[in-house]
Amino acid sequence: MKLIYLIICFSLTTATVFSQNDSFIPGKQWKDTNGVHINAHGGGVTFVDGVYYWYGEYKTAGRGGNTSLQGVSCYSSKDLYNWTNEGIVLRVETNPNSEITKGCIIERPKVVFNKKTGKYVMWFHLELKGQGYDAAKAAVAVSDNPRGPFVFKKSYRPNKGVWPMNFEDRFKSALIGENKLKSWTPEWLTAVKNGMLVRRDFEKGQMSRDMTVYVDDNDKGYLIHASEDNLTLHISELTDDYLDFTEKWTRVAPAGHNEAPAIFKKDGIYYMITSGCTGWDPNEARSFSSKSIWGPWESLGNPCVGKGAELTFHSQSTYILPVQGKKDQFIFMADRWKPDNPIDGSYVWLPIKFDKEKPVLNWFESWSLDVF
Repeated sequence: MKLIYLIICFSLTTATVFSQNDSFIPGKQWKDTNGVHINAHGGGVTFVDGVYYWYGEYKTAGRGGNTSLQGVSCYSSKDLYNWTNEGIVLRVETNPNSEITKGCIIERPKVVFNKKTGKYVMWFHLELKGQGYDAAKAAVAVSDNPRGPFVFKKSYRPNKGVWPMNFEDRFKSALIGENKLKSWTPEWLTAVKNGMLVRRDFEKGQMSRDMTVYVDDNDKGYLIHASEDNLTLHISELTDDYLDFTEKWTRVAPAGHNEAPAIFKKDGIYYMITSGCTGWDPNEARSFSSKSIWGPWESLGNPCVGKGAELTFHSQSTYILPVQGKKDQFIFMADRWKPDNPIDGSYVWLPIKFDKEKPVLNWFESWSLDVF
């Protein structure tokens, strides 16, 4: 009897230890309330009735761990420090004909709530099984509950047969000899900037790889996604139900080679933090600002300062999290990728500070919400 009592006490003590984080420790193992490292990579967070929900890619061990063998995971928290595993909320399918069959690639899931329909809408980057990164699709799923389950609806190549806003008529036709230009030459980059890859994908729809979703103050939703072979970011307006596109879209930093977009708004100004394109390896972050979601977007340079700034502290942006109850305070969410064993990937969360009208990211070995 005494032994049973001791086991129960030990179990309760262990559970309590795991659920009493009171700070963020960027880049280190982050255990959930069960004592297991959080498995929600490339994720985003939504806030519902006093609870934060963190959705992310569920990774597995080994070189194949970046394919989706389970689906999208979800964790819940009331304080942002301690997270409870809610399980797999969008599960891959066993049907080999499904677009989200086991072994496909699901990346960067983001969930937003639609006030008109009462649905939780998840967008993610989808690559079809066995096709590498050629499909470059945006996919959507819905649920009645933030804890899921989410039901896969459809995938898109966005803006099929639609020109971007303010796209000059002279760029709607192919330029003589553009298909013979050598990649990465100044002439080729100019052709990309002038819409060569937009024209290439006009009939089948534009590419959508690294992405995020943003809902503005007026409840308009937008998909921000890396397109044109990751050379140009696209901002595409969503329909009122957030399940399709309105055909209003624009390009950001054409031929700038940006991915991993994360966006937020402060004092009426839109800010975006992105990364360069170096595969799984970290690189120097970029930042932009605009007075309109449609641009023009002004380059603000690298938001990171201090040691490790040139590699974004060995991480890559995924989402900007508004802190509830802290007006105009935001957390930069990023991932440290581990391509050899993806399940070991860790998270870098840092507070966003401002120098005039420019976001600034400083490194902290440990920090809490008190910094706000």
